[in-house]
Amino acid sequence: MGLFDKGFKKTNLNFFQKLGRAITGKSRVDDTVLDALEEALLSSDMGVDTTLKLIENIEDRVERDKYVDMEELVALIRDEIARLIGEDDAPVQAFDFSKKPYVVLVVGVNGVGKTTTIGKLAHMLSQQGKKVVIGAADTFRAAAVDQLTVWAQRAGVDIVKQAMGSDPASVAFDTVKSAVAKGADVVLIDTAGRLHNRVDLMNELTKIRNVIRRVVPDAPHEVLLVLDGSTGQNAFIQAKEFARATDVTALAVTKLDGSAKGGVVVGIVDQFKFPIKFLGIGEGLDDLKVFDKKAFVESLFKIEDIQ
Repeated sequence: MGLFDKGFKKTNLNFFQKLGRAITGKSRVDDTVLDALEEALLSSDMGVDTTLKLIENIEDRVERDKYVDMEELVALIRDEIARLIGEDDAPVQAFDFSKKPYVVLVVGVNGVGKTTTIGKLAHMLSQQGKKVVIGAADTFRAAAVDQLTVWAQRAGVDIVKQAMGSDPASVAFDTVKSAVAKGADVVLIDTAGRLHNRVDLMNELTKIRNVIRRVVPDAPHEVLLVLDGSTGQNAFIQAKEFARATDVTALAVTKLDGSAKGGVVVGIVDQFKFPIKFLGIGEGLDDLKVFDKKAFVESLFKIEDIQ
C-alpha cells in the first residue's frame, strides 16, 4: 500500500464511478469524456479554476499525444496534477532542526483537527528522539487545553498552560522560554480557532510573534495552517481568510480518509501556492504523514482502488 492510499480511497472510488460510464468503449477523448472528467474533478472538490486549468492542459496533451485507454488517461491526469503542485520531487523537510528550538505557530478554525494534529506531530517528533514542548495558547476553550494535555501525555512531551482566559501571548512566551531552558528541539504552539474578526486574529497573532521574539529573535519559523479536507470548498474559504490575517507558511490537511474530496489538496496548493507539509489520512496516532509529492500523486486517482 502506498503512503497515502488509505486517505484517498473514497476520492478514487467517487472519481472513477463518475468517469467510468462516459469512457466505457471509447478509444479517444471526446467532449463527452472531457465533460465527465470535469464533473469528476469538481466532485473531488478540486475547485473550478484548478479543474478548468487541468481540463485545458489535458485537452492539449490528448491532441498531441493521443489517447488509448483509461489507464493512460489517468497517468496523464496525474502528470498534470504533479505539474500544478510543483516541479520539485524532493521530500518535504518537515522541520529545520538546525534552528533550535524550531518554533511552529499552529492556526486554524475550531473543529478542523488542529489540536489532534499538534498531538500527532508531537508523537512523530518524540518517536524521532526529539525534545518537544507544546504551548496551550488557545486559552478560550477549556476542551482545547484538556485535549492538548492528554496528547502531551500520550506523546511523552512537556506542555505549558495557564488558567482559562489567560493572555495567549503570555502562554506562548512562557512556552518558548521553557523550551530554551530545557534545550528543546521543537515548540508547537496552539492558537485560538476563532475567525470572527480578522483584525482581532491578526492582532493576537502579531502579539504572540512579538513576545516569542524576545526569546527566539527569528521565531516563529513556521505558521502552519490546519484545514479539514472533508469540508471541501469551506477549506478554500478558510485558507483565503487566514492568508489575509497572517503569514501562513505551510499547510496540514486533515480528515482525508472520511471524504471523497481529496482533490481539495490540489486546488488549495494551486490557488494559494502554500506548500503542504502534512496530510491526515486517519485517526490513528501514526496517520499524520509528511507530504511526499510523488507518493501523493501516485495515490490520487488510483485505478487499482476500483478493481
